[in-house]
Amino acid sequence: MHNRRNFLKTGIVFCGCCMLDQAATAQQSRKLPVVVSGKRVKTIDVHSHCHFREAGALLGAEAQAIQVPTVVNGAQEAFIEIDKRLAAMDAQAVDMEVLSINPFWYGRDRDLAAQIVKIQNEKLAELCASKPDRFAAFASLTLQAPDLAVQELETAVKKQGLKGAAVGGGVGSLEFSDPKFHPVWAKAEALGVPLFIHPQGVPELNKRLSGNGWLGNTIGNPLETTIALSHLIFEGTLDKFPGLKVIAAHGGGYLPSYADRSDHACLVGPRGCNPDIKLKKKPTEYLKQLYFDSLIFTPEALRHLVAQVGASQVVLGSDYPYPWELHPVDHIFATTSLSDAEKADILGNTLAKLLKIGA
Repeated sequence: MHNRRNFLKTGIVFCGCCMLDQAATAQQSRKLPVVVSGKRVKTIDVHSHCHFREAGALLGAEAQAIQVPTVVNGAQEAFIEIDKRLAAMDAQAVDMEVLSINPFWYGRDRDLAAQIVKIQNEKLAELCASKPDRFAAFASLTLQAPDLAVQELETAVKKQGLKGAAVGGGVGSLEFSDPKFHPVWAKAEALGVPLFIHPQGVPELNKRLSGNGWLGNTIGNPLETTIALSHLIFEGTLDKFPGLKVIAAHGGGYLPSYADRSDHACLVGPRGCNPDIKLKKKPTEYLKQLYFDSLIFTPEALRHLVAQVGASQVVLGSDYPYPWELHPVDHIFATTSLSDAEKADILGNTLAKLLKIGA
């Protein structure tokens, strides 16, 4: 009766059984070691973040707002305390995190950005060397200065043991398809290492995305990834660099959910397409050469992503320490359309090969 009276007053009922269901789900969450078909699988999380105070110190008073924004839960945990981070990974059934730092330096001048990147890559390499069985990392790049970025990427891979590079969704007003960035993509292709695209939002839409719901991230981040990938496809960048390995955060944004529209756009609106750019295959086919993290929350979303791009192109992602998904392996096991072999690949086998972990 108490719940009924509350409902009559407010229209909302909070049911104790819901809390019981959540508790039961938490108890059933996977723990290490993760086993599929009787075989141990090394789970590798491609999407996990960190910060270093030494790099932020170069920004002076701005560092706190950039590295520890008060609006973001988990921001403080981005400064890794080894024991706490390992305990969190154990609780998530994650054997290894591939660390990356979202680029807050693209708008800085060349020299300052280069100093930030140098510190971050050195600190990432140092951290990974201290726990090589638990951490790998993507390098930071001074992408606004592609000549520097090329050097930084080569140093990171050949001398520091980093596994590729993390980039935003663009640099200022420039899309990644701009020829300015071709030397960086060529270097990544030559080194055989992936680029992890993590969006920063679409500032041009800030006014429309204001209000309740943190829409700048909720909608803006997946939208930027959708835009970035679409430009790489339609501008012919992926044809120019066919061996380039790209991993897209947040399941690739909205593109895999509505990719078939891309195959029809130039048929319907030819004036919106450049006749000089002749793609070598249909736009949707390029998705099958990209990689996408599994941070899309539900078995149905994962089923659809796999149907669109193939299980071989999906890898584990959590976005830790931000609490988007604190049990990232669970919805992979819950996706009944996946075979055991496909689950094992998504959980870690594909990424181990892609990043040459354990090779």
